Amino acid sequence: MDSHRRSFLKSLSWRVLATVLTAFVAWSVTENIRFAATIGILDSLIKLVVYYVHERIWNKVSFGRLKPPE
Repeated sequence: MDSHRRSFLKSLSWRVLATVLTAFVAWSVTENIRFAATIGILDSLIKLVVYYVHERIWNKVSFGRLKPPE
């Protein structure tokens, strides 16, 4: 099972990458860097929290886990 810190850092590193991608797509469509950055940041803040909760829930689900050898 992952620690809360590991789950948080994992979700943070993913969100940094995803923020850049989201902002790039928004900028490609709008050609407005400030608006694109705002979209990227808001999107990431929301998804950071959702991903963290999702990860913690999956840590409680035993489906698909292999038991360690004894």
